[in-house]
Amino acid sequence: MIKKFFGTDGIRGTVNESFLTAETALKLGIAAGKVFTRGPHIHRVVIGKDTRVSGYMLETALTSGFTSVGMDVFLFGPLPTPAVAYLTQALRADLGVMITASHNTYEDNGFKLFGPDGYKLSDENELEIEKLILSDDLLKFPKSKYIGKAKRIDDAQARYIEYAKRSFPKDKTLENIKIVLDCANGASYKVAPETFWELGANVIVIGNQPNGKNINFNCGSTSTDNLKAKVIKENADIGIALDGDADRIVIIDEKGDEIDGNLLFALIVKNMKEKELLNNKSIISTIMANMALEKYLSEINLDLIRTSVGDRYLVECMRENNSNIGGEPSGHIVMSNFGKTGDGLIAALQILSIMCSDQRPISEIVNLFKLYPQKNITIPINGEDPLTDKNVQNIIKEQENILGGSGRIIVRKSGTEPIVRIMVECLEVELANKAANQIGDSIKSLINKKN
Repeated sequence: MIKKFFGTDGIRGTVNESFLTAETALKLGIAAGKVFTRGPHIHRVVIGKDTRVSGYMLETALTSGFTSVGMDVFLFGPLPTPAVAYLTQALRADLGVMITASHNTYEDNGFKLFGPDGYKLSDENELEIEKLILSDDLLKFPKSKYIGKAKRIDDAQARYIEYAKRSFPKDKTLENIKIVLDCANGASYKVAPETFWELGANVIVIGNQPNGKNINFNCGSTSTDNLKAKVIKENADIGIALDGDADRIVIIDEKGDEIDGNLLFALIVKNMKEKELLNNKSIISTIMANMALEKYLSEINLDLIRTSVGDRYLVECMRENNSNIGGEPSGHIVMSNFGKTGDGLIAALQILSIMCSDQRPISEIVNLFKLYPQKNITIPINGEDPLTDKNVQNIIKEQENILGGSGRIIVRKSGTEPIVRIMVECLEVELANKAANQIGDSIKSLINKKN
């Protein structure tokens, strides 16, 4: 069965201009509540959200759905996605929901769901929820005496701050580090500055004035120009950009340059290896990981295992291989010693702990290897998937044959946005550019014909 609502990272859409409406939220609450109502105990669900204006509407509708089927609802308010994952398990909830569209702008919103173990739901769970949403049994409710109640949890932010701080070495402090922090006007705007400050850092914060419509707007991990300028102006040691729900990071060095996510991931892996914290030799990343990362890991006697794009696939592969670290070049880094999903704040704390130990600028510390050149193209699409077209498929194969073993090509439809992403990686820059442009032109030509 093909999923109608769930994508690669939960449910996401443009609010009131797609299926993403209050009605959908209500039905999701009813269906997910029924699926996760198990046994005679009092059932509970925890709900967090980022700062989008539509969060109020969706939170209310979700709450109505959950309480109608006998679940007590604990409302956290604005809180990072990894905090919801952690608190789902810590509060012995049957289900956790984060209302967010991650790095998208405010017009979009969505839902990320976590099971009682704190992990994102399996495909089987998602299909079961979808099947119930679309069935005639959805609106069959328990008797009135089983209706649940809802309440606000005032200490959720403080709980997560203490949880995050425990990931930082007890014998270290951030007293001599100046940080410029961009919270993307999103879910971390309170907890992230407080965490770094409590650990001793000199914290200069931008992107911490959410108004419901400015999340990820010219700020955060998808727009780092202001952060880069602020790092230079303040003579800071590091710039840290979180996305809207704070499950990933982008790091800016002391020179104002963005550090590639492959290098950040390699740095954390190297540190864990040196401290003998790795479970085994298996390091998990995605098909987007740079070939230079794979080569570097091999040189330090570690094996790279690639997965599909998305931190849920990282986690699944980590569990299958008993690995305790996985990461994406986009900045999702999962360390199972500290959590069960990508956590931008905890990843940043690991990088800062390395800076404390090494006593060198971050630009020098991450200088571990030279990346293979990449050409990336993003093409907006509407309607049908152009990657099913035979001509497009043939051109991709032709370009793969031209590159041979000197490079690789990844062309994929995004699971969170209506776009196709093209990535060509090759030691010869001209070959990479030519291959990416040829594939891009074929997709654009197909779209133009259909329009």
